Amino acid sequence: MLPFLQLILIILVIIAVAKAGGYISTRLGQPAVVGEVLAGLILGPTALNFLNWPIFTNENLSETIVWMGELGVIMLMFIAGLELHLDDLVKSGKTSLYIGVFGFFLTIGMGFLLASGFKYESPEALFIGLVIAPTSIGISAQTLMELDVLRSKVGTTLLGAAAIDDTLGVLGLTLFTALFLGSAAIDSTSILFILLKMVAYVIVASAFGFWVLPKLALITDKLPVSQGLISFTFVIVLFYAWSAEVLGSMAAILGAFLAGLFLARSSLKDKIETGFSTIAYGIFVPVFFINVGLAANLRQITTQGLLLLAGMIVVVLLSKLLGAGIGGRLGGMSNRESLQLGFGMIPRGEVVLIIAGVGIAEGLIDTNVFSSIVVLVVATTLITPPILQAAFAKPKSEKEEFEAESGS
Repeated sequence: MLPFLQLILIILVIIAVAKAGGYISTRLGQPAVVGEVLAGLILGPTALNFLNWPIFTNENLSETIVWMGELGVIMLMFIAGLELHLDDLVKSGKTSLYIGVFGFFLTIGMGFLLASGFKYESPEALFIGLVIAPTSIGISAQTLMELDVLRSKVGTTLLGAAAIDDTLGVLGLTLFTALFLGSAAIDSTSILFILLKMVAYVIVASAFGFWVLPKLALITDKLPVSQGLISFTFVIVLFYAWSAEVLGSMAAILGAFLAGLFLARSSLKDKIETGFSTIAYGIFVPVFFINVGLAANLRQITTQGLLLLAGMIVVVLLSKLLGAGIGGRLGGMSNRESLQLGFGMIPRGEVVLIIAGVGIAEGLIDTNVFSSIVVLVVATTLITPPILQAAFAKPKSEKEEFEAESGS
């Protein structure tokens, strides 16, 4: 079979299975993302090992699926930004900062202690703490959208905190590699340069997005070009994602998120969202969620790996709940809201996988640790949506409870 035909077959199976998994999940009262990730786990090496069947002989297929998944999460983050109001996000800035910073450094510290208890040397233990610290914005954003609470006070604060979390993760990886893998010792000048690049990127990207992007969208929409507005949007999303990483030393998903925030100010927002969401949710986003499951191989984890995995899950749960509790209270959030924020900060995702990939490539972690981290991503992805669903459930009033009891 020709390589292109193999790719066609893989994509059609992935999309069909993802949608079937999402449908079953929603029928069972759970968010669709749960079923999509579980479907990926079944297709992956844990069960069917789908990508390694004899019919698929092209060795580049797996990498192609990974890249399509990366496009999926970039598009998902753009839609999340498009759903928000910039004013709401700015208002939650202080609380988001508290939660992001406290949660990030608590996870690093607790992760370091956990890894040290498993006899890892200090650099490896510190790296394990770093790799499990960033939150997956994509998973939480998707769940919040499904629950229709993305634009709530908690929703905007959560996305802001997760963005800060991921930014700190990328910065931490940059500093770690310079400190432990670079040929020269890192100095304060290098750190300052990285921070200046980030600040400069945010300022320039925000100025362009705030004053120019909405006008460009209007101009493009009037051009006699087939689906010109959607093509323009796609180009802008890719440019912001590319420039965030290359020019701003930030994660690509944060650039896409910014693009969504600024295009949300356009009078064409609804038209952009309708057209772009069709492409994203029809093709690329399901590939991303399936790929999370495809990356895990439960068969590779040893007994020590299982214990480490259990420890990492506990660390993530405690550190994010504590971080959200402390940060939320400092920011004036209620106990219930702080708890919702803590649950929303639990999922690990794309940034964790990126950092873990660097770690295994550079010999900072072994395959056992890497497999445990991948399963951590899958596990936190699966447990977060139902937890958030329960956390955001509106409690019944006394009247409703009385009527329910009377009718039983």
